[in-house]
Amino acid sequence: MAAVPTAPTRHSPAAGSGRRPGNRGRDGTGRPRDRSTKAGPGGYRGRVTAYAAVVLAGGAARRMGGRDKPAVPVHGRPMRDLVLAAVADAAPRVLVGPGGALPADVLVTREEPAGGGPVAATSAGLALLGPGTAVVALLAADLPLLTRQAVGVLLDTLAAEAGPAAADGVCLVDDRGRRQPLCGVWRVPTLRAALDRVAARRCEPAPGRPRGAAALAGASMRELLGELTVRELAWSAAGPPPWFDCDTDSDVRRAEEWTR
Repeated sequence: MAAVPTAPTRHSPAAGSGRRPGNRGRDGTGRPRDRSTKAGPGGYRGRVTAYAAVVLAGGAARRMGGRDKPAVPVHGRPMRDLVLAAVADAAPRVLVGPGGALPADVLVTREEPAGGGPVAATSAGLALLGPGTAVVALLAADLPLLTRQAVGVLLDTLAAEAGPAAADGVCLVDDRGRRQPLCGVWRVPTLRAALDRVAARRCEPAPGRPRGAAALAGASMRELLGELTVRELAWSAAGPPPWFDCDTDSDVRRAEEWTR
């Protein structure tokens, strides 16, 4: 099923399993320029030939006792590895967070400071991309149900955007219609420009405010997305939802049940 455009939405609920939304879905901006789309099975259809991937793996995992959450296995494989496998054809693949036993082509870096949050981690990951990189998949490392198919749908949808009103990025929404910005694809130049604007605002003189790359520490994805035009996709295909993020041990068990 191809992506089918619908009318603009303010995070209209999507049919789903009733699972509570993950933290990354708490954007809540509801800007009128956002557009919602339903997505199903798809592929590149020849429109996208190259993209990079940045996987964010540096979260504190407080609800899992501070463990290395991306290394937690689902059916015997670390969630981090499952996400990297879904973007096996990306070049480069960048992991932002603790390393470990990874494929040889995966580049590893850390945000400044370590644990500085998803916006700082996004900036660190983009710093390893070449100047000619046009599109990046920006993904959380706790998405064990993410598939190559879902990434293809996101890339196709972004490639279909054209003209002055074209979206800067495409991300999935969960079963309650809330954005999952760390399950999306983005135009690298506009994402870099948005990061620069956020950093510039946070570098304005203020007592105790950090400067340089550390200025992005603690910045929220909501603040970053406020700089971008975002197309939202509601996943409508059969099977486990690729946006499902594992924040707790019960989430991990549910992911395993889904894929038995």
